Amino acid sequence: MKSVIVIITLLTGMTYAKDLVDCNAVFEQRKGEILRELDRLDEEQQAFEIYKEAQLDLIAKKEKKLAQKLAEVNATLQKVTATKKEILELYEKNKKLLEEIKKAKDDKITASYLKMKDSKAAAILDAMPRTEAARILFNLTPKKIAKVMAKMDPDIASEVTALLTKGPPFDQNLTK
Repeated sequence: MKSVIVIITLLTGMTYAKDLVDCNAVFEQRKGEILRELDRLDEEQQAFEIYKEAQLDLIAKKEKKLAQKLAEVNATLQKVTATKKEILELYEKNKKLLEEIKKAKDDKITASYLKMKDSKAAAILDAMPRTEAARILFNLTPKKIAKVMAKMDPDIASEVTALLTKGPPFDQNLTK
C-alpha cells in the first residue's frame, strides 16, 4: 500500500509539475501580450504628446496673432480718439470764429442803420422779410427803433413788433 501511495504522490506531483509548466507557459504568453499592449500604449501616449504640443503651439500662435490685432485695434482707437479731439477743437474754434464774424456783421449793420435817416431805414425794412427786419431792429437802440417804426408801414411794423416781442431767434417765429 505504501507503494500505491508513493505512486499516487508521484503521479500527483507530475500532474502538478505539468500544470506548473503549463502555467508558466501561459504566464509567459500573457507577459508577451502585456508587453505588446504596453508598447502600443506608449506609442499612443507619444502620439498624444506630439498632438498636444502641436495644439499648444497653434494656440500660442493664435494668441500672438490676436495680441497683435488687439494692439493694432488699440493703436487705431488712439488715432481715432486723437482725430476726434482735433476735430472737436477745430469745430469749437470755427464756431467761435463764426460767432465773431456774425457779431461783427451785426455790429456793422447796426452801425449803418444807426447812421441812416429814419425814413430811409423804414423804407428798407418794409421791403425786407419780416424776420430779417426784426433781427436788424433788435440790435438797434430803443430810441432808434421807435423812430424807424414810426416811419414804417403800420401793418409791417405790427408784424415786426410781434416778432420782437417773441425775441430771437426770429427764424423760428415766422408769421409771414
